[in-house]
Amino acid sequence: MTDQKASSELRVAIAGLGSIGTKIATALDQGIEGLTLSAVAVRDPAKHQAFLKSLRRPQQIMPIDQLGDAADIVVECAPSSQLRAIVEPAVKRGRAAVVLSVGGLLDNFDLVDLARANGGRIIVPTGALIGLDAVNAAAVGTIHSVKMVTRKPIDGLKGAPFIVENKIDIDNLREPLKLFEGSAREAAKGFPANVNVAVALSLAGIGPDRTQIQVWADPTVTRNVHRIEVDADSARFSMGIENIPSENPKTGIITALSVIALLRKQRATLCVGT
Repeated sequence: MTDQKASSELRVAIAGLGSIGTKIATALDQGIEGLTLSAVAVRDPAKHQAFLKSLRRPQQIMPIDQLGDAADIVVECAPSSQLRAIVEPAVKRGRAAVVLSVGGLLDNFDLVDLARANGGRIIVPTGALIGLDAVNAAAVGTIHSVKMVTRKPIDGLKGAPFIVENKIDIDNLREPLKLFEGSAREAAKGFPANVNVAVALSLAGIGPDRTQIQVWADPTVTRNVHRIEVDADSARFSMGIENIPSENPKTGIITALSVIALLRKQRATLCVGT
């Protein structure tokens, strides 16, 4: 690799090497045009030594608040509680931050202003949801309503604050149970690891307070099932998707693939989709 080529490549750092982060790191290591993996941040480096040694190029392990020093794009693949610690230093340095814990962004929305003031960017990938392009387009006009119904297997919902606080027993369910109905903002508080899709949908459309969502615990499904209904002045459309859970039952396999697709777009000659 020539020095000129290396200097023109976008450097990507990853915060978190769980089921999503490892897939993104592997894709970057195997090669994405115009991008290079430059650093990672992990809570327990020893736990990830085998994976890091399997990569073709050795990676430096850095504290999460320093990733912006080593990268043009910082990808957040960590628990939502770490969102601010990852994104704030990156956007202060004028870097781009790819945010997966979108629900956590609602409580830290000043980060958007911070990014604007420093020339940074916050990018929310499509993730587990199809149709965000259509919602983005419809929002240029007028959207009247957005409704979403999410059904998840029991394992994907265990430990959610809403379930714990309300002492709801979902372990012995034999039929679907509606756990929640309300705004995307409230859903994000009660199900921070489960409804990032709803928050992304709300940010693409009419906002987290007007976007309505139902959350169901459903022992009859093995996939994360989302159904969306959008009524706008330009179109009325519905979308349905059934995502296969990853090693982490709270997250679909397609989430990591969505980030990889987003990264490929950064330097792609041909870009399809808005």
